[in-house]
Amino acid sequence: MIELFGVEILGVQIFLALIILAFFCELIDSSLGMGYGTTLTPILMIVGFGPLAIVPCVLLSELITGITAGLAHHRAGNVNFKRGSIHLKIALVLAACSIIGAAIAVFLALNIPKLWLKTYIGLIVLGMGIVILLTLNKDYKFSWKKITGLGLIASFNKGMSGGGYGPVVTGGQILSGVNGNNAVGITSLAEGLTCIVGVIVFVVSPEAVNWSLAPSLVIGALLSVPFSTFIVKKLPTKTLKIAIGTLTLILGTVTLIKVFYF
Repeated sequence: MIELFGVEILGVQIFLALIILAFFCELIDSSLGMGYGTTLTPILMIVGFGPLAIVPCVLLSELITGITAGLAHHRAGNVNFKRGSIHLKIALVLAACSIIGAAIAVFLALNIPKLWLKTYIGLIVLGMGIVILLTLNKDYKFSWKKITGLGLIASFNKGMSGGGYGPVVTGGQILSGVNGNNAVGITSLAEGLTCIVGVIVFVVSPEAVNWSLAPSLVIGALLSVPFSTFIVKKLPTKTLKIAIGTLTLILGTVTLIKVFYF
């Protein structure tokens, strides 16, 4: 395990290296609506941490930062989460779908080979990236059916593999007629709300969960929120759309490469 430069503050162990890592991973996630867990989890595993030390802490940091980032995007005018607004309704629908998607994922996890599942996730994320980039100048009519469908698919992906939520939700919203800047803010709030169930499960679990990484990850992720909010506010919609499409395409390609070559 590499040196994490730990220091104890008020009885809590803080790791400088993890704060920096979480900062940059969340900066990407809150700016483009994807990439936090997808990037952070494998890095922490390579460093030497086990799943029970990583997953609950990543979920907790996503819960706190996702909700915080969503509210920050609202205050900056990147999205509108006032009561009764269409953006708040979309975020709540996406979060509600997570319960259904997770239930389906648990059932199918017992019957679907992991190779098929990872291939499916890679293909769907790659496909969204390609479609977004090929239709940059096309405006889509808003569709609740598409929003609900992508919410189920995204939560299914997260329930089965721990990833694939942000790319599907952010990219899918654009293909469902949601503005790119709005899609990022909605994804932040929806993913934060989605993580509530996962955190509760770990809290009440009889398994001994290691929460030692949580303080550092939360601090680093929260520090990135003002910067990501500013980036989304200043980036033109088309530029943001290109960035989202490109990152989605890259994540899909990397997923497929990992499936067949590692």
